[in-house]
Amino acid sequence: MSLRTLRENRGFTLIELVIIIVILGILAAVAIPKYQDVSTEAREAAARAALGGLRSGIAIWYANQAVTTGTATWPSLDSLRTAGAVMEHAIPKNPYQSDTNAPDSIVAGVAKGTTVGTRGGWVYNESTGELWPNTSGVGENNW
Repeated sequence: MSLRTLRENRGFTLIELVIIIVILGILAAVAIPKYQDVSTEAREAAARAALGGLRSGIAIWYANQAVTTGTATWPSLDSLRTAGAVMEHAIPKNPYQSDTNAPDSIVAGVAKGTTVGTRGGWVYNESTGELWPNTSGVGENNW
């Protein structure tokens, strides 16, 4: 093998590297918006699942009270916050709230769709049994 043959087969040219970088950039530009859509859908699904579980626990409490005491009453806010009273486990986090805003807590509220303060992942109306996310996003207060 001659020295010239070794030099010609040593690696990629600058043009080849630039073309590969451009192709990777195009792929990244297409993939990032798709990833953001998937993460938004996952957050919504997690919030809906947590909300469904909470509402189910509240409805079961209401039915049990009607059967055992003869008077159907909604659980109090304190009993809803206590693990083992209404819900078997701790309150799930609201994925639309940051950890600094206590996303796994419930605060009292009166009007569905109204954000209460800056803390608390969920809002509960004790007189009606309604529960909704404590966020101001467009869709989640209509669930």
